[in-house]
Amino acid sequence: MATRLLIALVLVPVLAYVGLCGLMYAKQRDLTYFPQFTRVDAARTNFELRRGDVVLRGWSMNPGQRHALIYFGGNAESIQNMRENLAAWFPEHSHYLLAYRGYGASDGRPEEALLFADALALFDHVKNQTGTEVVSVMGRSLGSGVASYIASQRPVHRLVLITPFDSLAGVAGHHYPWLPVDLLIRDRFDSARHLADFRGPVLIVSAGRDQVIPAQSTDRLAASLPVPPEVLMLPLANHDTALAESTEWQPVAEYLRR
Repeated sequence: MATRLLIALVLVPVLAYVGLCGLMYAKQRDLTYFPQFTRVDAARTNFELRRGDVVLRGWSMNPGQRHALIYFGGNAESIQNMRENLAAWFPEHSHYLLAYRGYGASDGRPEEALLFADALALFDHVKNQTGTEVVSVMGRSLGSGVASYIASQRPVHRLVLITPFDSLAGVAGHHYPWLPVDLLIRDRFDSARHLADFRGPVLIVSAGRDQVIPAQSTDRLAASLPVPPEVLMLPLANHDTALAESTEWQPVAEYLRR
């Protein structure tokens, strides 16, 4: 009786933990992506990119410039809110903001491989079909992972990473230290690996009070780059307020104009 009780006392928490791991594995994309906060009517967009039976929608602004800037937004970010800052600070660039699958007015469901493929298709469209000679890429938070992948695959002129991380597994491990995150996670967004051979200029915008991306994750990314990046530290900003002040955009604008 005592033996059975002891076995039960051991097995119950073990089975509960295994069950929780299984649930986290099955539901991880629901915990990774939050498109429900970004949905807009397609009529409010002015740019489309067709990807098979999926239509991605967003915004293009200031067409016809020799330089272009592609912006990849953060998780739960309504990217249209960036249009005013991009127009004000980068008038010499054409701008492209495309909502991820399932975000904004775009069709589909998000997952890493598809987001990467869509981003490559957008870069190729901008580079090859608009007459643009030079393309820079900017990504915020989750979008920094997309932007880093693009830089590993295409001739990105300048790369701007706002509140970036070395890998999503590293961030998740920080927030869920009691889970075997590295074994469970499927969408890894391994920016440190993707940028291991990137030798172009990189600007990292870091928030001193970031409550989402741990400072050590951003530091590991910066340390992993073969060419040391420029770092814009915003000591009073948190994850959601980085570049919220107009004065914070000045060094970003100077970096892209060089």
